[in-house]
Amino acid sequence: MAIWTKIITLFRGAAHEAGTAVVDANAMRILDQEVRDAQTALLRARDDLAKIMAQRKMANDKLADKKAKQLEYSNYIREALARDNRGLAQEVATKLATIEADIATETKIIGEFDASIGKLQTSSRQAETVIQRLKQQIDTVKATESVQRAQAALAAQHAGTGAKLGTALDSLERIKQRQTERAAQLSVAEEMAAHTGEDGDLQRRLAQAGIVPGESSADSILARFETPAPKALGHDSVAQLGHADSVANKNG
Repeated sequence: MAIWTKIITLFRGAAHEAGTAVVDANAMRILDQEVRDAQTALLRARDDLAKIMAQRKMANDKLADKKAKQLEYSNYIREALARDNRGLAQEVATKLATIEADIATETKIIGEFDASIGKLQTSSRQAETVIQRLKQQIDTVKATESVQRAQAALAAQHAGTGAKLGTALDSLERIKQRQTERAAQLSVAEEMAAHTGEDGDLQRRLAQAGIVPGESSADSILARFETPAPKALGHDSVAQLGHADSVANKNG
């Protein structure tokens, strides 16, 4: 028996925990609905207040009529007594007594209406103030909830974001390195191109001055063939040329 009692208690505890979890997960919806219920109750209270105020007006109008009759019958009694007609005055006085009883009743009812109206007006103002403040607090709670959800999302993604940022920084550094190397290569190429241009221009000017040999052309080849071949040198001439070369080498 004790085991079944504990099992039942366990189920009750599990149901309570499940219910609490559902309530916590839907706390904002529940709170919004509770505020709407309070507003609906306030509207009903205002309708009831309007009805009571209408009844109070009707009672006040009846009281005014009764008081007018009271004044009228009072004048009748005075007039009858002035004419020494006591019987008529007694008859009017009987009616006036009924009217005055009605006046007392209507006055009491109006007093009760006034008391109820005062309480309802006070309660309505208080309820309206509470609802207004509750709405403001709900707006603050909703804003806080949104901010906290955003912060939680950022915190959950922080590790992954840090890794992605690290990879992005590495890629950026590699790109910068390649750009630096390419800039250096382009600079060297420009310098080489500049030197090549200067050497080419210098070689062209040297060739024009006849200091260095220029490129062979058809005219230069023909001129070479048209120039008479030198005569064969004799033995003495060869000896003289050899002696001259030896002297030049010694002097050099």
